[in-house]
Amino acid sequence: MARRGAAALALALALLAVVLARVGAQGAALQAPDYYVQETWSREPYYARPEPEPEPFSPPLPAGTGNGEREPRPPESRPPKTATKPKKAPKREKLAPEAPPPGKNSSRKGVRTKSSEKAASDDHSVPVARDEVREGCPPLGLETLKITDFQLHASTSKRYGLGAHRGRLNIQAGINENDFYDGAWCAGRNDLHQWIEVDARRLTKFTGVITQGRNSLWLSDWVTSYKVMVSNDSHTWVTVKNGSGDMIFEGNSEKEIPVLNELPVPMVARYIRINPRSWFDNGSICMRMEILGCPLPDPNNYYHRRNEMTTTDDLDFKHHNYKEMRQLMKVVNEMCPNITRIYNIGKSHQGLKLYAVEISDHPGEHEVGEPEFHYMAGAHGNEVLGRELMLLLLQFLCQEYLAGNPRIVHLVEETRIHILPSLNPDGYEKAYEGGSELGGWSLGRWTHDGIDINNNFPDLNTLLWEAEDRQNLPRKVPNHYIAIPEWFLSENATVAVETRAVIAWMEKIPFVLGGNLQGGELVVAYPYDMVRSLWKTQEHSPTPDDHVFRWLAYSYASTHRLMTDARRRVCHTEDFQKEDGTVNGASWHTVAGSLNDFSYLHTNCFELSIYVGCDKYPHESELPEEWENNRESLIVFMEQVHRGIKGMVRDAHGKGIPNAIISVEGVNHDIRTASDGDYWRLLNPGEYVVTAKAEGFTSSTKNCMVGYDMGATRCDFTLSKTNLARIREIMEKFGKQPVSLPARRLKLRGRKRRQRGGRANT
Repeated sequence: MARRGAAALALALALLAVVLARVGAQGAALQAPDYYVQETWSREPYYARPEPEPEPFSPPLPAGTGNGEREPRPPESRPPKTATKPKKAPKREKLAPEAPPPGKNSSRKGVRTKSSEKAASDDHSVPVARDEVREGCPPLGLETLKITDFQLHASTSKRYGLGAHRGRLNIQAGINENDFYDGAWCAGRNDLHQWIEVDARRLTKFTGVITQGRNSLWLSDWVTSYKVMVSNDSHTWVTVKNGSGDMIFEGNSEKEIPVLNELPVPMVARYIRINPRSWFDNGSICMRMEILGCPLPDPNNYYHRRNEMTTTDDLDFKHHNYKEMRQLMKVVNEMCPNITRIYNIGKSHQGLKLYAVEISDHPGEHEVGEPEFHYMAGAHGNEVLGRELMLLLLQFLCQEYLAGNPRIVHLVEETRIHILPSLNPDGYEKAYEGGSELGGWSLGRWTHDGIDINNNFPDLNTLLWEAEDRQNLPRKVPNHYIAIPEWFLSENATVAVETRAVIAWMEKIPFVLGGNLQGGELVVAYPYDMVRSLWKTQEHSPTPDDHVFRWLAYSYASTHRLMTDARRRVCHTEDFQKEDGTVNGASWHTVAGSLNDFSYLHTNCFELSIYVGCDKYPHESELPEEWENNRESLIVFMEQVHRGIKGMVRDAHGKGIPNAIISVEGVNHDIRTASDGDYWRLLNPGEYVVTAKAEGFTSSTKNCMVGYDMGATRCDFTLSKTNLARIREIMEKFGKQPVSLPARRLKLRGRKRRQRGGRANT
């Protein structure tokens, strides 16, 4: 028994010594200056023992990387040649010959270089199938907001407005770059321990990273090199390798041009982290980014299945260059030859035709009493989503008409619809070359000669407002159909050929309602777009038809899947939820010479700007969801052309009177009849006093009631000629000039005076 007691005591002492030794080792590790860095980044000291077999979807953890994260920052970091060069993305024809997976954007540039392929082949610690190496994946959705703010995390941030939630590709800063809306994620400290990470919330095959610097008018901040790490639990991190060492990816050389770096081999994990290693010498650690990755199927996860957007429409969901767009129009025309017509309104600066498609039961002619509607897109060539939505709408209207959809059949038979998908094809071709992720915020925005079409129309607001301010002087400027200034019509004026083509198009066709689709935001803007007060950049500037424009804007926004969703985050800096996804253009930012203001003041057309998405150029895998977001809104907005009053203005013989003026009491804006004497006046439900007048005719006034049901109220007018007009008509009929009554009275008075003078002399 004594021996057993002594043996037990000896064993207990031995175990205590082992425990104390382990505690001492941990204490020594705690005293090491970089212990917490190791714990936060990779916890690699815990993997000194042999690695277990990796799980099927988890990346293996390479050994021998314990000191990889403690390298000092070099004075001027020179990334290895394996990283993708920022401004030398390879041309599209040099892409891998393998067929792209479903949804891949064929126009996205950037593939791994040969040195990257060699690095991938040398790294035997990550087993990847060779046929997966070149497979591309779409963006996870930082720019499109599919990745929520709660999925973005960072080590530190300077302030809330520079938090991880602002580290999205192409996000724009506010004018003041204030505490809430700034233009990037910026770390709170400039050291090698900073990071920003994305939680994909499911296992994802990560294939690449796209980075930008900080969007700022005043500061220059960007990251010049970085590491990439992945994890399955956000605690244990694996650094992407280049052979046996950590791979350093080359970052940005300026703040706006996106730079794509593809991983040498795809990495499967849930989390991905970017660790900046060097940055612009005079700046800070700031970056915007997008992650390329393919979410792996997870049929057991109800959350993901419930939130996946699908469409049942059999449409061509892809990006179309100029030739492909023209071919698609031709296909639609061949499918529906009885209701479609392809024509062009002019040419671009580079000679590309500005094609439009007319959809009507009698294409090629204006039917009396049938309103004309138009959609146009692509005034900014890089705002591609609107262009693709127009091409999808063409296909949809044709298919649904052939299928006998009563709603679409009624719309086509009662409306003459014009769709102009690409107003700036020269700019689009530039953006298409850059691709959906690498074009930045402005590549292709302007025409070939550097003009912004959307703001290139004559400023008629100033002419109108100056005339209204001169109340004591005779009114020389009407409240509608304001003439274009002569200087604007001269050949030397800075006016794009595309702008002149649109003006001629709008003067030729009596459009009633139109929408121009733009991108980069999610809101419907209505005129005026220009502030009335001098020296102000923002001011609510309503038109006389403000109540009608509000309704038109709301009709689109309220039927869009996201515009009026109070739970969605803002695209960049503006929260439009207080007005239900609509905004007066001038209260947002002032613009002189906008298409909306010109259309309202020079023609009968009520024009609105529809911003259809936060991402100007989404990856084509996003097109089905964007179509579902906008499909109902596109149709509902077209149907609004049948709201208000319509009718004919005729003379006593039943002939239509062109250019007759239609005035609504209480609304200081008139419209005019078309060449056949028919008119359309958009109005909200209510009772209105309406007057029709024309030169040489007596005016006529009626009470017209507008109901809540869809369909314009018929309100016809018959005008009688004035006595003077009848006299002129009779005189012209018999080949004599009409007598001017005031001149005749003067002659008679002179004759009488001479007669009186002769009598007095006698």
